Amino acid sequence: MTARVGIIWNPSKTTRQDLESGLDEATASAAAPEVHWFETSEDDAGQGAAARAIEAGADVLVVAGGDGTVRAVVEHLAGTEGGVELGIVPLGTGNLLARNLGVPLDDVPAALTRALTGEAQAIDVGWLEIDLGGATERHAFAVMAGFGLDAHMITETDDDLKDKVGWLAYVESMGRALTASDTLEVRITADDQPLNQSSVHTLLVGNCGTLQGGFDLLPDADPGDGELDLLVLSANDAAGWADTLRNMVWDNGIKRLATGGDAAESSESATHLRLRGLRVELLEPRVFEIDGEDLGETTRVEIAVQPGALRVR
Repeated sequence: MTARVGIIWNPSKTTRQDLESGLDEATASAAAPEVHWFETSEDDAGQGAAARAIEAGADVLVVAGGDGTVRAVVEHLAGTEGGVELGIVPLGTGNLLARNLGVPLDDVPAALTRALTGEAQAIDVGWLEIDLGGATERHAFAVMAGFGLDAHMITETDDDLKDKVGWLAYVESMGRALTASDTLEVRITADDQPLNQSSVHTLLVGNCGTLQGGFDLLPDADPGDGELDLLVLSANDAAGWADTLRNMVWDNGIKRLATGGDAAESSESATHLRLRGLRVELLEPRVFEIDGEDLGETTRVEIAVQPGALRVR
């Protein structure tokens, strides 16, 4: 059992009372650790709370909130030496890092038990340098970042349909998201090599690849392999979209599951690649998202991986 814990909680997602009840259940059969509580706010998404928890001597930070709160704490931990580990109590709608790492969902005591007693695994973190509003900002992500169809697929997916058919609901949502994903001219450099892809509508780079419902958008993604995975989609007509659907649903879905394929297959309209560094220059500004959060419009992004940056229980 961990000796000293800092619990960072988002008050828009839960109450301290509910978390304390879950903690009592999680520690019912063992000595309770020393716990300090740190609440996030509109002015502090989690980075400041993480800093205060570390200053208080926490050896594990337990984040109770959604993807945004988790990302903020990840960003602080990845830039801090000291070996403080991370636990997650997923309370958002996506909970993407928790899903990809197998953290219990919709069960606060179970998630707290894992956070307090589980064995930590090292995962990578992606860092992006992005031009926004005339200034350059630097942010970390644990799951995925990019522009185009990926964000629309997530926001446009019908929850009731998702409950009934799982990842196939994303295929249905894709059709309704097409109008929000026009192609544009880009220059892409992957690991210092130019990518032969000049007109795209979606670019996604990720450390984890599974979305809600088990939909594997980046089928090769491994959060601890020291690399990031890139998906570029370029369909601009009906034939192109048919090729994209075949690639995502058949080549890298049903067929891969049936044959046990080792690597994601590319097609004319869908490019899969593994890399350590990426530079993207856009002819027109696009909204860039990071772990489900819109950062704003940009025309330049540089991305690099920090291998083994974080230890997560």
